[in-house]
Amino acid sequence: MTATTLAPLRLSERVIADPPVVLAPMAGITNTAFRRLCREAMASQLAPGQAGGLFVSEMITTRALVERNPKTMQLIRFEPDESPRSIQLYGIDPTVVGAAVRMIVDEDLADHVDLNFGCPVPKVTRKGGGSALPWRIGLFDDIVTIAVREARGLPVTVKMRVGIDADHVTYREAGLRAQDAGVKHVALHGRTAEEYYGGHADWSRIADLADLLDIPVLGNGDIWEGDDALRMVRETGCAGVVVGRGCLGRPWLFADLAAAFAGRGERIRPRLGEVAAMMHRHAELLGEWLGEQRGVTEFRKHVAWYLKGFAVGGTLRSAMASASSLAELDDLLAQLDPGEPFPEAVLGQPRGRTSGGRGVSLPEGWLDSRDSRDVPLGAELADGGG
Repeated sequence: MTATTLAPLRLSERVIADPPVVLAPMAGITNTAFRRLCREAMASQLAPGQAGGLFVSEMITTRALVERNPKTMQLIRFEPDESPRSIQLYGIDPTVVGAAVRMIVDEDLADHVDLNFGCPVPKVTRKGGGSALPWRIGLFDDIVTIAVREARGLPVTVKMRVGIDADHVTYREAGLRAQDAGVKHVALHGRTAEEYYGGHADWSRIADLADLLDIPVLGNGDIWEGDDALRMVRETGCAGVVVGRGCLGRPWLFADLAAAFAGRGERIRPRLGEVAAMMHRHAELLGEWLGEQRGVTEFRKHVAWYLKGFAVGGTLRSAMASASSLAELDDLLAQLDPGEPFPEAVLGQPRGRTSGGRGVSLPEGWLDSRDSRDVPLGAELADGGG
């Protein structure tokens, strides 16, 4: 398969991903400001009339959405020009999930709903959610079925992991159940929950699922550069890719992905001055969304990702990661060497969390029965995101 033969993902008339690239939901990251940066980067490399990818919201808890938690209502904000609007939902109780999807449809809150069955974070799995949930295949079936029914034609997709651990692999049966329920595609991260973000994603599992299902399968895990996405497609036969940690501090990765899928060889390697301008704009957009002080505070965690590999001293990095205003941040950015070239040594290297090999927190007795449809007591989280 070559880069130019990959078809657009067509989930509905309004929801088309061309190139077939999805920004993975990441808690505290994929808010309206970061999505805008990624969308604009990809748009710079699109052909006239080309739709662009899907840029999904942070993970939204269904109970918090139904109860109109103020933080949650802020998290589902989309820009007027943001289309299609994609929301990822996390829930454990089928009734609450159904109510959340119904609310999205009735109030026209989004054009596409993705269901999270891949989160490995302990506060999620210990409730039976995220990557723990497909083990209870009856409950999984109920959630996906009611979500598709309540969506009333709005496209629903699923994102999941290989399983809980090597002894509790779930992706094949979950993929088949999701397909039977009517989801439009399944995205698979090639790690178990136990592996967390350590080691290397097992792309052979993505290939296996792509061969098993009739609906499109998207691959996720270890896409650090545009060429990694092409290699994943060649090796697995997947219909598209989902990109998470690879874009941390690098929204321009989506320009590289668009160029790669178009068969072009150019890749963006910004000098430090261009990175500084992107950092300012990111903080500014967060300020427009949250207010300046909160926005700059929220931006602090991005500093290390943007500056990864550049020859910037620890004192200056630390000062940027403590800035409290745009003026303060700009004064610090002005101290950077604008001509410093992009550090080639970081290409293809992991970004963000890299830990793995941890035990998975689960509800008591969770592994005893695969067919149980019981919802764990207190399972539904009431806060805004994942």
